[in-house]
Amino acid sequence: MRHLLGTKTFAHGIHPPEFKADTKDMAIRQFDFASLLIVPLSQHLGKPAIPIVGEGAEVTRGQCIAQPDGFMSVAIHAPATGVIRKIARSPAINGKMMPAFFLEPFPASTQEMPGGNPCDVETASKDEIIAAIQQAGIVGLGGAAFPTHVKLKVPDDKQADLVIVNGAECEPYLTTDHRVMLEHANDIMRGIPYVMKATGAPRAIIAVEDNKRDAAEVMRKAIPPGQPISVEVLPVKYPQGAEKMLITAILGRKVPSGGLPIDVGAVCINVGTTAQIGALLPSGQGLQDRVITVGGPGVQRKGNYRIPIGTPLRYILEKVGTEPNVSTVVMGGPMMGHAASSLDIPITKGSTGVIAMVDDQTDTMISRHEYPCIRCGHCVDACPLFLNPSQMGLLANVQRYDEMASDYHLMDCFECGCCTFVCPSHIPLVQKFRLAKSAIRKAKAAV
Repeated sequence: MRHLLGTKTFAHGIHPPEFKADTKDMAIRQFDFASLLIVPLSQHLGKPAIPIVGEGAEVTRGQCIAQPDGFMSVAIHAPATGVIRKIARSPAINGKMMPAFFLEPFPASTQEMPGGNPCDVETASKDEIIAAIQQAGIVGLGGAAFPTHVKLKVPDDKQADLVIVNGAECEPYLTTDHRVMLEHANDIMRGIPYVMKATGAPRAIIAVEDNKRDAAEVMRKAIPPGQPISVEVLPVKYPQGAEKMLITAILGRKVPSGGLPIDVGAVCINVGTTAQIGALLPSGQGLQDRVITVGGPGVQRKGNYRIPIGTPLRYILEKVGTEPNVSTVVMGGPMMGHAASSLDIPITKGSTGVIAMVDDQTDTMISRHEYPCIRCGHCVDACPLFLNPSQMGLLANVQRYDEMASDYHLMDCFECGCCTFVCPSHIPLVQKFRLAKSAIRKAKAAV
């Protein structure tokens, strides 16, 4: 699907302020280890991992401390060398209390990470690569935290003809993928062959938005000679980084309602996830840290940091310094992220950003007084999936959730936040849709 100026994009969408200037040119820095790391057993969609070490156990950084519980689960690794003080419940971003390891790092440890069982892309089979990714604990690092090995397991009746490596990073404030492309191009190029072999896709496209042309150039130069890998620069528009939107923009194909990218022959994978595959599988190591943007008007020392999994928000904010009028801390970006209800919430594999908002910024982007719907249609014009957020919002108010799902395709909504952003009545539509989805899932589970 081609549009103005010969570029590829998708219909609808919005152009929120980018707020990327503060951190896009800041190199990734290693974050210190907190005195206590809280490592949840559930950091991915699917079943929580099963602990294989107990309280009082001494563990080594990168050591597997919890095994997957079935195919829809991934391993958990120790983010530091230290001792497991306890296994107990800890607050999560969804407001629930979830079981977690409480790991106290050894202060005198060098925190070196030993190698494991390498997976050679040249000799490994598809199934061996998929098993290695699961055992490495790799999930989608773009925020969804969907188990990567599940995404790469193409059903027997489907065929992948393209891998899209997602470097769009359209969410305001976040610049982690940008920096990973600039600083870890070789890891990305090592990771792509694993993804292509696992899926059987004959080619790959790295998708980058136009505001990251430096990263696009680095990617082009890093492509090994003769490899079926190319770079596609896309217009800056939100939510360009959503996989359904990328598929439409690059291939002109529409993922059917209730369907998956593989239904139209595509597999989308985040560029940071690809880099972790390229870094971890050749050495047989496990995921134990990730790059996160720490920013927003409430942060004094903004930047992109490589932060150990399990680092509490409180420790991060103490280290970077905050302004006195911080009113909200968002995990992720302001469009699709979640406001933290507690500073004891830890960084998990799905954490992309820690954004501290001050009073004025919160008023304009998050917490505004809600007025009745005036049926202006702005949300309908903005929705990239051509849904009717206005009508769904009205139905949500009277808890007609089944009608939202059956007649208005509620479950297709991926909660990008376009509708909420443009609503002149300041209606928190996405929050209403999340509650409706939760109610539907609970009702199905009770049957």
